[in-house]
Amino acid sequence: MRKTLSIVFGLLFVLFAAFQYNDPDPEVWVPIYGFAAVACMMAYARMARPWFFILMAVIYLVAAFYQWPPVFEGFLLDEMGMKTFNVELAREAGGLGVCAAAMLILAFFSRNARNIGPIRRAE
Repeated sequence: MRKTLSIVFGLLFVLFAAFQYNDPDPEVWVPIYGFAAVACMMAYARMARPWFFILMAVIYLVAAFYQWPPVFEGFLLDEMGMKTFNVELAREAGGLGVCAAAMLILAFFSRNARNIGPIRRAE
């Protein structure tokens, strides 16, 4: 399950980063999603401990809290097709929340993966 989730989350974050090419500030958001994608690949390869993913989740949650809009207007476009600044902030906070949730899930599965050692034959 850890490997599957790592691949799915990693591809999702690469896609999130790719969607930032037309954002007003891609130099901020591409690395944010890029770091999440790299963390997913680290989880796939068992290169990080659970505390690393928990620390990343806390960082993403704090960033989402500070990114939250002053007035929540939703995540979707309105009927006119125009985005307001509050909708943009809500989307950015939501993306950070997705990153935090993924990191917590990876922390849980990497904790369990460390407890499962290689199967040894009885001799």
